[in-house]
Amino acid sequence: MATLGRSGLASAVVLALLLVAAPGWAGQPTDQLRTEIDRVLKVLDDPELKKEGRARERRAEVRRIANDIFDFEETARRSLARHWAPRTPAERDEFVQLFADLLERSYISKIELYGGEKIAYVGETIDGDVATVKTKITTRQGTEIPVDYRMRKRGDKWLVYDVIIEGVSLVANYRVQFNKIITTSSYAELVKKMRDKQEEFYGDEKQKRTSQR
Repeated sequence: MATLGRSGLASAVVLALLLVAAPGWAGQPTDQLRTEIDRVLKVLDDPELKKEGRARERRAEVRRIANDIFDFEETARRSLARHWAPRTPAERDEFVQLFADLLERSYISKIELYGGEKIAYVGETIDGDVATVKTKITTRQGTEIPVDYRMRKRGDKWLVYDVIIEGVSLVANYRVQFNKIITTSSYAELVKKMRDKQEEFYGDEKQKRTSQR
């Protein structure tokens, strides 16, 4: 199967996070992941949150659940790779917040893409405090897309730190982008770009809400 482009990757990540769980493999990481996805489905199926003008509230609910699914700090650290170590605690905190917001804008804000696709849990491997949950998405057209979730155990919870879709790693994808900006310019320039995109997104959202009144 051909590797997905950036837009395809975005769509697949959304689908991977928001799908109906078909009966299949069961284990602690899988069960915890399934439970959190079920929480997302309840938000998406809430008739009140489906009403016009409540998209922002619906996304906020999904973001809160995503905070229980993802280890954003681990994802950010791995995406920044060797550029993480030189960062101060304050810089790390800021980057994690900017990165979590980036993921929200790129993926969680596209929850409207959900259209009844199915996900089957087909395998699980655990090695100490690291696990991989293997799934397979079946689209409405019958196409099967393999999606693996890499997870780490934090206390009594298993949290996702990477999603691999058709062999394409979310972390590796961002690592290449971030490294290119830092090595050709600077870390400060990367943060500036992330802040600018954040402000641009929320400015557009505010304009949309104003025009809808």
